[in-house]
Amino acid sequence: MRIALFGKPFQAEKQDQIKSILEEIARANVEVLLCSQYYVCLEQQGLQTILSKFSLTEENDFNADFALSIGGDGTLLNVARRVGSKGIPILGINTGRLGFLSATDYKETRAMMSELLAGDIVLENHNQLCLQSPDCKLPDYPYALNEIAVLKRDISAMLHIHASLNGEYLNDYQADGLILATSTGSTAYALSVGGPIMFPENPSIILAPVAPHSLTVRPIVLSDSSVIDLRVESRSQHFLVALDGRSFPLPGDVHLRIVRADFPIRIVRRKSQSFVQTLRAKMMWGRDLRTN
Repeated sequence: MRIALFGKPFQAEKQDQIKSILEEIARANVEVLLCSQYYVCLEQQGLQTILSKFSLTEENDFNADFALSIGGDGTLLNVARRVGSKGIPILGINTGRLGFLSATDYKETRAMMSELLAGDIVLENHNQLCLQSPDCKLPDYPYALNEIAVLKRDISAMLHIHASLNGEYLNDYQADGLILATSTGSTAYALSVGGPIMFPENPSIILAPVAPHSLTVRPIVLSDSSVIDLRVESRSQHFLVALDGRSFPLPGDVHLRIVRADFPIRIVRRKSQSFVQTLRAKMMWGRDLRTN
């Protein structure tokens, strides 16, 4: 089995966590391709002895049975971009705060690796969104696993977003922005502006305005087969588009189209893990914090 290993730079206080994870991976006797950028970070933390057991890979030029992400949800989203259309399942080991997308906590790495080697895992297909435009140049990777957000820049005036759904006029959003989220992204940015929580297997797209000028404008849930067209007006003549947090400016009055991507991202889940359990744990549902 070959595993491509990615992570994010970490603080010195997390060195013991990372060392423990790497030791368990090395003990599993699998071929490991280590991202060269992450290698530099690990080397600076004095982990050369473990690193000598791994090979290096550059950027997105890799092929593996699994891609392993060490960090939080942001790290896993970055790994999803690196994997792209390769179809390689992504396994997340959480060393961050929430870790909604991760299969396990770093303390369970040994059990997770045993289950992985035995094939005792669940593979989930998570739909992505794709950004298109006939008017302007977009990033080389115009896909988002969590959300595509159209946002005003800095302290400029609110945006005026003309939205159509499957060729039919839907609404004019006067707001600080508009979030288009997948079910996977329902617990991310969209949740913070009042969007609904949706189970990952639900094939939907959430439209959630950011600070709308009208209180009657509420988040809505659409089929993931929807075609959403946007035309954005801005007094500053520019606005921002963010793909899973990767933001870039665009000029006003351009035509944007958002559709479901033609390939999903495959996420590894443990058989003992459920989304209900994740919600209870991450959202602290059922806990009375007044007693702590």
